[in-house]
Amino acid sequence: QVQLVESGGGLVQAGGSLRLACVGSGVNFNRYPMGWFRQAPGKEREFVSSISPSGGSSYYADTVRGRFTISRDNAKNTVFLQMNSLNPDDTGVYYCARGDITTDTRSYKYWGQGTQVTVSS
Repeated sequence: QVQLVESGGGLVQAGGSLRLACVGSGVNFNRYPMGWFRQAPGKEREFVSSISPSGGSSYYADTVRGRFTISRDNAKNTVFLQMNSLNPDDTGVYYCARGDITTDTRSYKYWGQGTQVTVSS
């Protein structure tokens, strides 16, 4: 059974930083792409970033490119999202997910419970 548990969310002022972590359990963590998604109040869930199984390739939404950095530590079954220069539009619940294809968001079928990120202006 695959389980994903996020942590690291919180309240931060605009311009600040947060680092999210997602620990996965289950088999073969290092064989699958991992992604971060977010959902703002009243909006649909949207793609934020993804990383290939080895960590050699990463992808970002245009809205976060240059501010967010995704990474993973396969020895610890953990994927991270470093978020810098946060602004109120980054507010939402952040979810990590395990996929089958790094660049195909439809392949992400296992999800964590989410962690709240609130950016105040």
